[in-house]
Amino acid sequence: MNSGDALFETLIPDLALIGRGKVRDIYSVDDDHLLIVTTDRLSAYDVVLPDPIAGKGEVLTQISLFWFRMMSDLIDNQLTDLVIDDIVKDAALCEKLRRQSLVVKRLKPLPIEAVVRGYLIGSGWRDYQDSGKVCGIELPQGMQQAEKLPHPIFTPASKADAGDHDENISYEQVVELIGEKLASRVRDVTIQIYERASSYALSRGIIIADTKFEFGLDDEGRLHLIDEVLTPDSSRFWPVNQYQVGSSPPSFDKQFVRDYLDTLDWDKTAPGPELPAEILERTAEKYREALTRMTVEADD
Repeated sequence: MNSGDALFETLIPDLALIGRGKVRDIYSVDDDHLLIVTTDRLSAYDVVLPDPIAGKGEVLTQISLFWFRMMSDLIDNQLTDLVIDDIVKDAALCEKLRRQSLVVKRLKPLPIEAVVRGYLIGSGWRDYQDSGKVCGIELPQGMQQAEKLPHPIFTPASKADAGDHDENISYEQVVELIGEKLASRVRDVTIQIYERASSYALSRGIIIADTKFEFGLDDEGRLHLIDEVLTPDSSRFWPVNQYQVGSSPPSFDKQFVRDYLDTLDWDKTAPGPELPAEILERTAEKYREALTRMTVEADD
């Protein structure tokens, strides 16, 4: 696919647009439901880049569906039995958006991102080099970059306003924000989901180094898994056969784009630079491979 096939932005005349995130367009359906369309937009360093990645929205939606279903015995989720065809009259539009849209429950999002780390990489590695800790959690001395942690750790972040960066916060701050009972439930289920997913992914030749989840509450206060789950946008996926302790492994996620951007004279503020066709296509290939390796073989 080329960028001409990509979906940068949606317009659904039947529905009221609530907002556009970095990747998702969100529409109001009724008091109980939202329509979320995952576009092909790509963000890096919290900046939406001008060039979309063809097929990316479908990959993110389908891989999220796979994980939502796998984790449904651990926690309720945002999914419903409705599809876009049930709420949008334009058949051609439905056909175009079907595989990258979800009709979900209207829930109240928690004001945190639930980050879980199984390996020492990214900002966690930088924290460790500075302090011997990750988000205040003491780790053994002498660990190397990309090394597996003794056990997965919960390292939450605050949700930033659009254009700002999320900030790591302590578990105690999570308790202050949402209360001790809910904080412990979020922490525990975050680690449960990660442990199940990482074990499964290893059987597919993929290491999930870290990931982040979002949660929401219904009117009765029940916790739900929402947004996206274990996608190349929200996770670091490494191929097992190229993993080596001591260096940053190649990945199936948008780190490939970040690495390219780091070669440019760009100050990481909007507007973002245009991407060459080769970078767009290779990034699309990485997203498609992540979906195939995680899900297709499982159906055989």
